[in-house]
Amino acid sequence: METIKRSKLETLTMKDNFMFGAVMCEPENCRPFLEMALGFPIGKLDVSIEKSLVYHPEYKGVRLDVEASDTNHTRYNVEMQVIQKPYLERRARYYHSQIDMDLLRRGGGYGSLSDAYVIFICDFDPFGYKKYRYTFQNMCLEEKGFFLKDGQTTMFLSTRGENPEEVPGSLVSFLKYIGLGLSESTKESEDGYVRQLQAAVRRVKASREMEAKYMLLEEMLLDEREAGRVEGREEGRAEGRVEGREEGRAEGRAEGREEGRAEGRTEGKAEAILELLEDLSDTLPEDLRGRILSEKDDDVLKRYLKLAKTAVSLDEFIQKISE
Repeated sequence: METIKRSKLETLTMKDNFMFGAVMCEPENCRPFLEMALGFPIGKLDVSIEKSLVYHPEYKGVRLDVEASDTNHTRYNVEMQVIQKPYLERRARYYHSQIDMDLLRRGGGYGSLSDAYVIFICDFDPFGYKKYRYTFQNMCLEEKGFFLKDGQTTMFLSTRGENPEEVPGSLVSFLKYIGLGLSESTKESEDGYVRQLQAAVRRVKASREMEAKYMLLEEMLLDEREAGRVEGREEGRAEGRVEGREEGRAEGRAEGREEGRAEGRTEGKAEAILELLEDLSDTLPEDLRGRILSEKDDDVLKRYLKLAKTAVSLDEFIQKISE
């Protein structure tokens, strides 16, 4: 019996990186999100469509994050995170550095560096404090309340928050919508902005251009799996940010760093297994997720990967790995 996979455009939800990028490439969808997340009005927003949802031959990847700027030249970078990966905080640091390098390459001095916001939307609680929103800026340790005016802000939004009284209701509605599975996400929402996003999702699914781009993404991911290049996925993989692969893939290249390559392949196999299992179930038990991510034996991971490819249900997979 062949399992019907979720990796088809018509079955994607907003928590899927491709769908999120496709919807948020439209300024009328992106600007309200930024305003309710950051808490201040934003003027005309320019979303860099040419930097999102496009194929980069030199990287062999697809970018799936959203980059934008407003009339004050403030820069925004937004990315969806479904699987909790290592070094998420350092990934944010890297994104900030890329924004700065892009501005400096244009010939400006340090004074030309604009304010920059890096935002991760997480379908998990990244820090365990049950907050819908975690906001970070650089503060002086010796003088509380004295912040470094470097213009950098990093924000992590979580669909698993439990503090609705501390954040705008519209943000809670948005994050709850992001966390829904396919059937629930298609039910008309009472929130106006969420209804706007639902309509945008329907337009993307009806677009032949988006279908072609998604098919390209699927082909590229399949090629990477078959070629064994999964070692770099901790920082790039399906989400398309090949620039971020320095944590795993760069260590596994031909410089002879075999230890880094082996470690990267192990982590890549674990993520590939989790992706296959998410095709079988919208929700994975946390203990199962932790078991797979912590497994370091390559032979065991190979066995898990084969089982994940052939299992017709999550229960069958769990039963077989316990045998």
